[in-house]
Amino acid sequence: MTVTPMSAATEHQIDLARLTRPDFPLLNQSLQGQPLVYMDHAATSQKPRQVIDALVEYYRCHNANVHRGAHTLSARATEAFESARATVARFVGAADAREIVFSRNATEAINLVAYSWALDHLKPGDEVVLSVMEHHSNLVPWQLMARRSGAVLRHVGITSQGEMDVDHFKQLLNERTRLVSFVHLSNTLGCLNPAAEITAMAHGVGARVLVDGCQALPHRPVDVQALGCDWYVGSGHKLCGPTGIGFLWGREDLLEAMTPFLGGGEMIAVVQLEKSTWAELPHKFEAGTPAIAEAIGLAAALDYLVALGLEKIHAWEQQLTQHLFDRLQAIDGLIIYGPDPREQPDRGALASFTVAGAHAHDVAALLDSAGICIRSGDHCTQPLHRALQVTATARASLSFTNTMEEIDRLAHQLQEAVSLLRQDSEPPLE
Repeated sequence: MTVTPMSAATEHQIDLARLTRPDFPLLNQSLQGQPLVYMDHAATSQKPRQVIDALVEYYRCHNANVHRGAHTLSARATEAFESARATVARFVGAADAREIVFSRNATEAINLVAYSWALDHLKPGDEVVLSVMEHHSNLVPWQLMARRSGAVLRHVGITSQGEMDVDHFKQLLNERTRLVSFVHLSNTLGCLNPAAEITAMAHGVGARVLVDGCQALPHRPVDVQALGCDWYVGSGHKLCGPTGIGFLWGREDLLEAMTPFLGGGEMIAVVQLEKSTWAELPHKFEAGTPAIAEAIGLAAALDYLVALGLEKIHAWEQQLTQHLFDRLQAIDGLIIYGPDPREQPDRGALASFTVAGAHAHDVAALLDSAGICIRSGDHCTQPLHRALQVTATARASLSFTNTMEEIDRLAHQLQEAVSLLRQDSEPPLE
C-alpha cells in the first residue's frame, strides 16, 4: 500500500474536517468549561444539520402514514420513505431496493434472520460459527436459536495481533456448518475482517453467511455483492443518521423463502379470520407503522456521506488512526488491543486500551472533566474481554470530524489523568 506523506495528507484532509465541522451543531459547544472533543463515534455518531433538517421538514410538511393512504400527504410520505430504501440499496450495492428491509436497529435485523431463517433451517447437530469478538447482538440471538433448535455454536479465536484467526476458522468449518455470522469491523479491536474470503470459505461447505456491518459502513465503501455474503446488517445511528432505524440487506431469493418475523399490519396481503397471506418484499418483514421520519433521516445521512466521499473519509481516518496510535503508544504502561495500523492499514479508526494503575472508568471520568468524551467498559463484547483477560477497556473512536489537534489534546489529558490516578493509588509513605 502506498501511504501519502503525512504532511500532504494532513493538509488536505484537515480541510475536509474543517469543512464538515460547521455541519454538526452538537460539536460546537463547551463541556465542563472546555471545547468539546467527541471520540465516541463507535457508540453513536453525531448528526449533521442536513439530517436534522430532513427530520424537521418531514414533520412540518409531510407527516402522514405510508402506503395504502389515498391523500396527498400519505403519497408524499410514501415516496420519501421508499426513496430512502432506494438510497440505502445504492449505498451498499444491493441489486434491488426490494432487498432492503428496514428494522429498528441492526440487532433487530440479526434477530429477523435468526427467527425467519435459522428457526426453520437449523436442526440438532447443525453448527453455527461465530467469533469471540462479536458484539452481544451477534451472539445472543444465536444462543437463543441454538437452545431452541439443538444446533451447536462454535467460536473463532483471535490472533496475538488482535485479528480473527482465519486458520482457526478453517478448522471449524465442516459439513455440519450451516451458518457463519461475524462482524465486518470489530467495535473493540478495530480489526477489519476479510469478509469476502470468509464468505467464500463458508459457501464452500454450503453454509450461509451474515455480516454485521455496523462499524464498517460509516468509514469505508461497502459492496455487498462483491463481498458475496447472504445477509448484511447496518444501523442508522452509526451512520450520522437517527436512532431507531436500521436495515437488513438480503439476497432476494433468500428473503422470498423466509417467513415473516413479526405479524400485524402492513406486512400482509390478505387477512382472513383463520389465516393470512404475506405482502411482497420487503414489506412482509415490516409489520406495523415503520420508522418513517427515521428512514428519511437515514437517507439524508447517507447522501451526506456519499457527497463527502467514502474513500476520502477512509483516507483521512487512516491518518487520524495512525496519529492516535503514535500518541497513545508513547504513554507508559498503556496497552492497545487490536492490530497496529502499520500492520493493518484498513483497520478501524478507534483504539481500545488499558493503562497500568488506572481503571478504564476512572480514565473516562477524568477525561470527561476535561471536555473529552470517550467510552469505557466492555463495549458489549464481554466474551472478548474475557479472552483478553481484562474486565474493561477505555475506547477512543474517531470520525472524519476529528482533527489531529483533538488527538493531541486527548493524549495530553490522558497522560495527566493517568499520572493523577497512579499517584492516588500509591501506598502512603511510612
